[in-house]
Amino acid sequence: MANMANSEACASPLELFNSVTTQGEHVRALKAGNASKDEIDSAVKMLLSLKMSYKAAMGEDYKANCPPGSLAPSSNHGPDAMITEAEEDFVDPWTVQTSSAKGIDYDKLIVRFGSSKIDKELINRIERATGQRPHHFLRRGIFFSHRDMNQVLDAYENKKPFYLYTGRGPSSEAMHVGHLIPFIFTKWLQDVFNVPLVIQMTDDEKYLWKDLTLDQAYGYAVENAKDIIACGFDINKTFIFSDLDYMGMSPGFYKNVVKIQKHVTFNQVKGIFGFTDSDSIGKISFPAIQAAPSFSNSFPQIFGDRTDIQCLIPCAIDQDPYFRMTRDVAPKIGYPKPALLHSTFFPALQGAQTKMSASDPNSSIFLTDTAKQIKTKVNKHAFSGGRDTVEEHRQFGGNCDVDVSFMYLTFFLEDDDKLEQIRKDYTSGAMLTGELKKTLIEVLQPLIAEHQARRKEVTDEIVKEFMTPRKLSFDFQ
Repeated sequence: MANMANSEACASPLELFNSVTTQGEHVRALKAGNASKDEIDSAVKMLLSLKMSYKAAMGEDYKANCPPGSLAPSSNHGPDAMITEAEEDFVDPWTVQTSSAKGIDYDKLIVRFGSSKIDKELINRIERATGQRPHHFLRRGIFFSHRDMNQVLDAYENKKPFYLYTGRGPSSEAMHVGHLIPFIFTKWLQDVFNVPLVIQMTDDEKYLWKDLTLDQAYGYAVENAKDIIACGFDINKTFIFSDLDYMGMSPGFYKNVVKIQKHVTFNQVKGIFGFTDSDSIGKISFPAIQAAPSFSNSFPQIFGDRTDIQCLIPCAIDQDPYFRMTRDVAPKIGYPKPALLHSTFFPALQGAQTKMSASDPNSSIFLTDTAKQIKTKVNKHAFSGGRDTVEEHRQFGGNCDVDVSFMYLTFFLEDDDKLEQIRKDYTSGAMLTGELKKTLIEVLQPLIAEHQARRKEVTDEIVKEFMTPRKLSFDFQ
């Protein structure tokens, strides 16, 4: 998913209008000049971002040759407006951007998306229901927002079934540590609730959005599946599927795709996803494919013809627009709404302003990196919250809110007491940036090495077994 700057978020309506106009002329010039596909795609993405900024500010679509008057920006935005005049954050399924070094303001995002905060009460309820200490992703607010999680817990406590669904868009062969976050958490959910799991590999999406062949997209899906399997999922309770592969062999899945397509208009997907008239019909219809695994009868080999089994989807918050659409459609076609658990974004090494880019090897720690590469990347590229000199740092201390090494430790250091001690020591100046980075390197090196060792054990035969439609093991009534 491309990262795209959105410096226009706080611009005036007229400035926004002029920016859209200028960018539109730039796109036309690139097309007329036969520029490269990547260059054109990047410019179109920026144009789309600017148009969405304009719509969010004005409450109406950009119209060529109709500049706005001196109207104050409207604050009465619809549920799908991603930007408001008071903030710089931009979040959609392809782009995450903020001007704050602390990263996205997730409390504002909860309000804007209309989800619910995962509070202490809910975390305690999960602990009571499972009899297990909550995962540190829950304890530390890494999974911070939900939709209908209480409903899932009601079902579980009443011995009613639910299943898990998450996914991966396989855009390259190598995954980075940020990609592991939903899978690490989903593995924990599978273990503590003892429920089946489906994992969608959206190789069709990557073919539509990226400059890939179908064979490349499918090949990436298989390679990424090996990294996912290496997270430790139970083969008896987990079905991993490629859209390119599975949709052709599953009438139940395709029927649900068509049902969803029938109940979502072009205007709705344009409003939710920002599609334009120049987008391919493949892109416009894709959201229905990501929605379909939310319904149990998309997997007749697992659930038979049952349509009443609720789905719980752990995912990053940028995927929420897909499932807001899904939840809107569900009652219209007689299915339960999927529940969601949303995670924060994993920051790039250079800072929390953007998501990482798989195309920039220095933006993250990749699962293929050697111990030496990990050490070099952290020391050289991890954004520091430290002071300019040792003397200043000892006197004033460091800023954990913007320090990427500390952020990474909140994801991967499991010991709460040790993490809190590091926070205190760094904030007070007792711990220097170099020492903090050393601590992170000592956490990441064995974590990546162990993952690589597990991945080596994943044979093509094991992948094939995970990806074969079959009955899964579970105790549903």
